[in-house]
Formats: sequence, C-alpha cells, structure tokens
Amino acid sequence: MAGILFITSNRLGDAVLSMGILSRIIHEHPGVPVTVACGALPAPLFEAFPGVFRVIRLEKGPWKRHWRALFRACILTRWDMVVDLRNSLVSRLLLARTRIIAKPVQGLLRHKVVELAGLLQASPPPAPQLFLPEAACREAERLMAGEGLVLGLGPAANWRGKTWRAERFAALVLRMTAEDGPMPGARVAVFAAKHERAQVQPVLDALPAGRIIDLLDAPGLPVVAACLARCALFIGNDSGLMHMAAAVGRPVVGLFGPSHDEVYAPWGICCRVVRTKESFGEIVSRPGYDHVNTDTLMDSIAVDDVYKVVLQLLGENPCRC
Repeated sequence: MAGILFITSNRLGDAVLSMGILSRIIHEHPGVPVTVACGALPAPLFEAFPGVFRVIRLEKGPWKRHWRALFRACILTRWDMVVDLRNSLVSRLLLARTRIIAKPVQGLLRHKVVELAGLLQASPPPAPQLFLPEAACREAERLMAGEGLVLGLGPAANWRGKTWRAERFAALVLRMTAEDGPMPGARVAVFAAKHERAQVQPVLDALPAGRIIDLLDAPGLPVVAACLARCALFIGNDSGLMHMAAAVGRPVVGLFGPSHDEVYAPWGICCRVVRTKESFGEIVSRPGYDHVNTDTLMDSIAVDDVYKVVLQLLGENPCRC
C-alpha cells in the first residue's frame, strides 16, 4: 500500500487534539506507513508517534508557499487515504483512493475531539495521546530530579486576553502548597515557551526559589511532554501546553475566558474547566473589543474559584494525585 497522508494543524493545541483520530487510523490500518503534515512546532510530537513513517513540516510563507511545497512532496504518490483536517486544496488535487476532509460547520459548537471523531464515525471519541521517547523521559527525570509531588503550572498564553494574572497564579500556588493545602511542600514546575519568559517571570519571582523547576528552556516538546507526565496536577490557561498535559494523562484544570471551552476544554475524565463569569460571547461583544491589544479578560476568575475546583478534582477517584 502507498500509505496514508494525515494533514493537521500548525497550532500546537489543535495538533495534539487530532492525535486521537490519528491513533485510530493507525490502529485500523496496521502496517500502512503514515505521513503527517503539520506545523513546525508540533512536528517533534508526531515524530515520536508509533506508526508514523514521515513528518512533513509546513513552514508558513508568503503566497501560501507551504501548500505548494506539500503538493510537490506528495504529488508523485497514489495515496490509499488522505485525511485533511485543514480543508486544503492540496488534498483535493492528490491521487487518493479515499479522502476524508474536515469542513467547518457554521454555528455548531462541539468539542474538537468529538468533531474529529465524527470524521471517522468513531464512538466513543478516541482520546488524544502523546508518546514519550526514552531519551525524553531520561532528560525529564534529570530536569525534575527531587522528592515529593510536583505541581505543573502554565501561566502564559499566546495572547494576553487569555492570560490569568500572574499574581493570582502565585497566590493559588502558595495556598495549594502551604502546610494546610492539598499539596503541602510540593515543588512547582513552570512551563512556557522561551519567548514567554516576561509573562511568567512575575510568577517565578513570587514563589520560593528552592521549590521552582524552571522549564522554559526545556530542550524540545518531547521533553516538555515527559516533564508534564511527571506532574501530579497541571493548572494553566487555555494553551497547547494544557492539551499536552491532558494527553499524557495528567489531572488538568484549564482556565478559560475569551475562548470556547465547549470546543477547547482539556480532554479527559480528570480534566476540569474554570471559566470567567462572562461567556465567550459576552466578552467578545464588548464595545471596543480588540484581542490584539487587550489586557487580560480573565479577572472575573477568583483564586477561590480555581482552588475549589482543584480540591474537588484531587479528592475524586481515579483523579487523585
């Protein structure tokens, strides 16, 4: 067989959420080589995926050159199946026995995992799952060496409006790790991209230095995923890191405001959402709303709101850390 082409997102979170149906496709077509086309950021996570033969990195360029490059890389193959989650022209031009193309449905809010499962008529929806290379696990063990529980924290986001204030993250962590908190004396692993250091530095500055594991310089996403897998709990803004934490099976509390938790909530039985008192629609319909230049839009989430959800989650089976 010629193989399967799987075209997925440039964005980290969407790419991770697509891994459930990728697993299902590989399971249903054993031994068939799979080529994944995705953005450069999530590509290393697919390179670790069992059954993936090749990963084509889509480097965005002017005049949609990345799509032309993908077409040139794939045109000489007669594919057994093309699965296109980007609804691109490329997938329609390639030779393929079977085509599965995701097309947007206006006005329908479904979780992304459910939406993608519908393409395969898969029930129940297959959960996203990350696979951790041994080398990444060894590096994570080195970076997080020490005793006791680790609380994972994702205090950054790709734009300011989705970011809960740093001082609230710090207050929550100090409360949780106090002697009478649910994770007394726990170390705190802080996750973010290198360029987001300015966003998370106030959190680092507010926490006891001896209990911080600074993972902003972790060498690559597979190592980040392996570090997330060693956390007892992850709390963070709506981000790709949040979805990675859920995909390695960690209890996750995701914080939402100007994004759809109905679509992008962390996926899993041990995942919970705390959203603003205002709905997504109420936030984005405010006069003068501008997601590029806005300050945080998450201020109606109080520290108490998150703390209560954390206590409930950590008290439940099978979600106990």
